[in-house]
Amino acid sequence: MSISSHFDGGNIEVLDCSDPSNIQLNIRKDNNSDFYQWFYFRINNAANTPCKMVIQNAAGSSYTEGWENYEAVASYDREHWFRVDTRYEDGQLVIQHEPEINSMYFAYFAPYSMDRHADLIAYAASNCECEVDVIGQTLDGRDMDLLTIGDEAEGKLKCWVIGRQHPGETMAEWWMEGFLGRMLDESDPVRRELLETTTFYVIPNMNPDGSFRGHLRTNAAGANLNREWETPTAQNSPEVLAVRNKMDEIGVDFCFDVHGDEALPYNFIAGAEGIPSWTAEKQAQLDNFQAELVKASPDFQTEVGYPVSAPGEANMTVCTHAIAERFNCLAMTLEMPFKDTEQTPDTEQGWSPERCQRLGEACVSAIFASRHTLR
Repeated sequence: MSISSHFDGGNIEVLDCSDPSNIQLNIRKDNNSDFYQWFYFRINNAANTPCKMVIQNAAGSSYTEGWENYEAVASYDREHWFRVDTRYEDGQLVIQHEPEINSMYFAYFAPYSMDRHADLIAYAASNCECEVDVIGQTLDGRDMDLLTIGDEAEGKLKCWVIGRQHPGETMAEWWMEGFLGRMLDESDPVRRELLETTTFYVIPNMNPDGSFRGHLRTNAAGANLNREWETPTAQNSPEVLAVRNKMDEIGVDFCFDVHGDEALPYNFIAGAEGIPSWTAEKQAQLDNFQAELVKASPDFQTEVGYPVSAPGEANMTVCTHAIAERFNCLAMTLEMPFKDTEQTPDTEQGWSPERCQRLGEACVSAIFASRHTLR
């Protein structure tokens, strides 16, 4: 038996795998950073062998509350991911499963590889109403892809949708598949009508380097991109700098930033309530959008979320806050769970790629329903 993780998005350190009933593992930290929580590895030659995998350093991870009531995901084909027996005890994460065949994968959440990202970009590029541009490179030399959907006629609403600033939050790019699948479907009447009034600018993956390296939260330099929006630099955060420069060039009327939350078993939105320029009008816009998303998806709710910042006390390095203030627009962060949803559980898969995709589709409906209030 052996364990490997030297592949796209892989992360694990093998301490001892001589005994299948007591496999000892650690999660590697993000490069040049103390963040860690994302894991993704393959177990080999263990068919019909009960395996107990112990992640020893779970207690020092970035969000230990994320381990409570959490179940790891597993897959044989890397397409269908299901939950497996997992428990957090004595500061260790213990995963137990008996593989049916000799090759099986385990991960924190269903991985989204850079190869699949390339397929997503190629699919988008084949659509006649989508233009693909490379607007910069990452520190590791990977392309920053921008998708422009619809024509750029004067007077149209400029809607920016970005995801995966934190690379371990792979649910963001699964969400992108659902969102883009609908926005590029020429037979969809909602999409057709929406493009009459709105142009979409989409960054499916803000952090390609961290995604490939198997990071939880940072880019190749160890920078948390969602804390770089006030003063991004070419040396530390070229990804944010490239996107913000493009936003300055084009303009922003609405910004939707897609993430995942380790601890909370809910889908929810965090707004920009604490920025200096927040108004009752902006609050009404935010409330209206959330109400439309509740109508569009039973998986979305508004009762549980992050505490709202007091007036003038928002962290202005965060994307949603910085963009809302810089462009005097409605901006928000969508958070999805690593765990299952509390109100709409799925005992086999928990929160899954398929459900992320469906929520992405639902967000198209919410944008359509609230489009006249977004500017």
